[in-house]
Amino acid sequence: MGSLIFFTVSASAPMTVLAGGVVTTYAVTGSIGVPLSFPILGVALALFTVGYAAMTRYVENAGAFYAYIALGLSRAWGVAGSAVAIVAYNTIQIGLYGLFGWAFSGFAAAHWQADLPWWACALGVWAIVGLLGLFNVDLSAKVLGFFLIAEIIAVLLFDIGGFGHPAGGSVSTESLAPGSLFTSGVGGVFAFGIAAFVGFESAAVYSGEVKDPRRTVARATYVAVAITSVLYAVSAWALASASGKDGLAAGPADPFGMIGQWFGTGLSTAANVLFLTSVFAALLSFHMVVSRYTFAAGQEGVLPRFTAATWRRTGSPVAGSLLQSLAGVVTFAIFAMLGRDPLLELFTWLSYVAAVGVLVLMIGTSVSVLGYFARRDSVESVWQRIIAPGLAAIALIAITATVVVNADSILGAEKGSVLTYVLPGIVAAAVVIGLLWGYTIKLTRPSVYAGIGEGGARQAAALAGIEDLLAQDERIPA
Repeated sequence: MGSLIFFTVSASAPMTVLAGGVVTTYAVTGSIGVPLSFPILGVALALFTVGYAAMTRYVENAGAFYAYIALGLSRAWGVAGSAVAIVAYNTIQIGLYGLFGWAFSGFAAAHWQADLPWWACALGVWAIVGLLGLFNVDLSAKVLGFFLIAEIIAVLLFDIGGFGHPAGGSVSTESLAPGSLFTSGVGGVFAFGIAAFVGFESAAVYSGEVKDPRRTVARATYVAVAITSVLYAVSAWALASASGKDGLAAGPADPFGMIGQWFGTGLSTAANVLFLTSVFAALLSFHMVVSRYTFAAGQEGVLPRFTAATWRRTGSPVAGSLLQSLAGVVTFAIFAMLGRDPLLELFTWLSYVAAVGVLVLMIGTSVSVLGYFARRDSVESVWQRIIAPGLAAIALIAITATVVVNADSILGAEKGSVLTYVLPGIVAAAVVIGLLWGYTIKLTRPSVYAGIGEGGARQAAALAGIEDLLAQDERIPA
């Protein structure tokens, strides 16, 4: 369980959330109730985890939301889930290029007196991520472990400094009041909050490697959600305490400048470097996720077969990696040519699309848990099969509605502007296109349709050129 907690918390990137997500949430939404949003979201995610973890012992490719949806609702809806997942993880990865470019440009100006445009910094890290993706290079667990521990220490150090140096001389609890959260900016706060938790679901990927998947995965995910919920809430409160209401309203806060004032420039520089490495690790991680979603969809015949191409030398999903890199460079190049802000627009807008996409995926998964267990006998309790996933679906639908209705609060747009329809509309379009494509596959390629969500057994055999063995293998449903 300890190992799973480590991997899950690492995926959530605490320093990126503090210096990127929390800072941007305050700056964009104007809400000071950010700290309260994290425990609320934590409860909803804990309810979601009950059913999600219960299905891990039955679903082979446990890390893919679309597999749950395919087996719990229908394969056509699974294809829709696959489309949403590719959109969601692509947008959060590409949005991080804006965050990294903005952060590295500021770091270079402060420490090297170099005037680097943000897009040049983004282009540099894009090349590194793309190259590592081709060679199938993941940061090792030991390296990630070192940086994670250092990140958490730096975040806790900031929290101590924030509460030890409050604006106005005393720690305010105004940001913890419900009235501070449930204002016009609440949709934006929840959107950024969900984006901060993306990666918490990764424990299910390891369900085949633990002694007791039914208990270990669930417990590890609960603990990870609890740790991140508390850490994010405390850190957001510390930032509000140190900045004060007027300071938050003045623009994006500078956590590293604050650390420098409290503990010296050495620790400030170290924390800033940890922030950059945290964003880089997240970029690489999401690049790998997107390339593998693309590979899986291609392997199962949902996407053209060439998207399942791998490099013989490394075994990496080369087509998925190249497609993700192409999408990334084209998107942030367009933002750069149009002179858009890398933090408040590129990072913010694409994080919003990702948040809506992940919420839709979790709603679909919760409903799928209900459908999956309704059709079979199992040892899971009523709480696991019905009550918890039902409550999770209701809570997540409410959060999604709030995020969509209040889109203007996170996008910096006027109420009812085109942007507030276009960005959530991207996710809606992915659902519709995916669903239509799923039914097209059902009508035109029924054998491919039958294998969607099964984890690739049928597809792996087909790719090896032994399709005829499928009819002889009684373990594979006709």
